Amino acid sequence: MAVIGVLIFGFLIFAVVNQWEELQRRDIRFDPIWLLPASLLLLTSMVYTALGWDLVVRFLGYPLRPARAQMIWGQSLLARYVPGNVLYVVGRVMLVEREGVPRRIGLASMVYELVLQLSAAVIVASYFFITHPDLAGEPVRWAVLAVVPLALLSLSPPVFAPLSRRVLARFGREPLPVVLPMRGVAVMLAYYTAAWVLVGLGIFFVARSVVDLPLAELPVVGSAQAFAFCAAVLSVVVPSGIGVRDGAFAWAVKIAVDGSFAVGAAIAIAVRVMLTLVELVYVGAVSLVGHRAGVTDAAALEGDAVDELEGGQREDAAEQHPVAGQGG
Repeated sequence: MAVIGVLIFGFLIFAVVNQWEELQRRDIRFDPIWLLPASLLLLTSMVYTALGWDLVVRFLGYPLRPARAQMIWGQSLLARYVPGNVLYVVGRVMLVEREGVPRRIGLASMVYELVLQLSAAVIVASYFFITHPDLAGEPVRWAVLAVVPLALLSLSPPVFAPLSRRVLARFGREPLPVVLPMRGVAVMLAYYTAAWVLVGLGIFFVARSVVDLPLAELPVVGSAQAFAFCAAVLSVVVPSGIGVRDGAFAWAVKIAVDGSFAVGAAIAIAVRVMLTLVELVYVGAVSLVGHRAGVTDAAALEGDAVDELEGGQREDAAEQHPVAGQGG
């Protein structure tokens, strides 16, 4: 499946090269100035999304230090480029375990995160389905909205608690001490929906650097990216959804560029490159900040331990020499 993803991405490059004359006729010119707001928005969206996972862990009763939570979420992203995404899950769970969070809590937080992100993506992508020209007049296009109540039902405490208990029991693990309350699920769903809006705005500026798009096409570009994420989730064995996500996005975003797949492919390639660069910058930054926070905390704990030890030694000395302890 990983090979299929690479082939799809290669097909996008081939489409751009093969239809280069069409791109020139459409006056496609790279304008890097639009990458500045795009990079700021995409970087902010990563911090925002990592904070969302941090909030889920807090809901489950294990507050993390903000800098360390950002570092754990960021470093685990690198494992998404390994086929199967197994290392991505295991890596996050092991990293958060070092912060005192049990493995079953770490795994549950990732399940909540995935389902909430996917449900929020469906909410944003529903604009793409409902307004798609090929689905105009088809009542079936509204069926996509059914995913949201189904997701809320699956994450509701009466359903999620017994389901997680059975899964953990099969692996010999204790049940979760707490699950997200229904109010927490609803709040986090709204939170992740806002995250997709932020990502969509950043992606629009990346697309704007490739082709002159009016602001009216922002909903199409934003919902196309959410739709592409849904396609990538369905292909979990492809590393980071490479190829599948890009191909789905190129196909979806072509609506905003007069149906030209070549232009859509050019935008998709630019988006992939930009997302990868921003992701690397983010991971490097949070790793540095998180490491410094860990060193500072360790130094503070070591200082407290030394103070406590010295205090104990002084008390022992006073008990052994009571006269000296009284002074004059």
